[in-house]
Amino acid sequence: MLFLNEKDILKAAAIEDMIAAVEKAYVVYEDNDFQMHARSHFTIQNNSVLFMPCSSDRAAGTKIVTVFPENKDRPVTQGAVVLVDSKNGAVKALLDGTVLTALRTGALGGAAAKFLASDEAKSVGLIGTGYQGLYQIIAVCAVCKIQEIFLFNRSSSKIPHFIRNLKAYIKNIPIHTAETAQDLVQKSDIIITATTSATPVLPEADLYQRKLIIGIGSYMPHMREFPEHLLQNLKQMFIDSHDAVNESGDILIPLQKGWLSEAQFIPFSKVVTQKVKPDFTQTRVFKSTGMALFDLIAAETVYEKAVQVQLGQELDF
Repeated sequence: MLFLNEKDILKAAAIEDMIAAVEKAYVVYEDNDFQMHARSHFTIQNNSVLFMPCSSDRAAGTKIVTVFPENKDRPVTQGAVVLVDSKNGAVKALLDGTVLTALRTGALGGAAAKFLASDEAKSVGLIGTGYQGLYQIIAVCAVCKIQEIFLFNRSSSKIPHFIRNLKAYIKNIPIHTAETAQDLVQKSDIIITATTSATPVLPEADLYQRKLIIGIGSYMPHMREFPEHLLQNLKQMFIDSHDAVNESGDILIPLQKGWLSEAQFIPFSKVVTQKVKPDFTQTRVFKSTGMALFDLIAAETVYEKAVQVQLGQELDF
């Protein structure tokens, strides 16, 4: 069994490799060439533990992921991914699920920007400067010609550390701290929300026309990042899987209140496979809750690249 820690994974796969992996996952999803049950979700007080199994013709595996929103000295989201050899059933790899989740979720935002951002998009704003937000910015900058970055966090003390980490990856792009979420939205062509908030983090204001909003954070029914004004004025919302309709408050609440109908939710796999073309004259919204298929193909991609360059540690199992 090959063990791949954070350093191995970051050496093995660039963010561009992860974006290609999630695009591949969208094609597999559209072709329905996989098996995946709904994630099992358990709670520990106000925290979450999720089990996410999946298999395809080439690989099988599962991710165990925890979400502890109040963590201060550790990432909010942590986990491990186990890969199983589809030929003989052996456990062939154990991967650090914390960094893998961050990379593949960042890649989801990057893929959304690649297909949904207009060619004129030059600025990106991030609300929520945690571990996940770092890879969102890295991925968007990899696919768009970004000239300015804007950051906002309810706890502003976290921003200087975030900027130091970001500058290790992003060179020669000015990074600004927005005074308010409204200030960030006004100045950004692409807006990313990466929080676990139970109340909208975007302002109730007429500020979103022709912009791209990427919602990454809310993954449970009580969590919500999008405001009513944005939702009531949408033509459609792109979602990363059908399961998202049953998982995120950013979808469940608009459905319950009649702000959106089920017909307005479009699987993003149809954009990747060119069955649906986005309307760049409208506000575009992409909502992700993630799914095990992304983890499986991302893990398989990292594993294959690690084997090629001889990264990782072989363990007896």
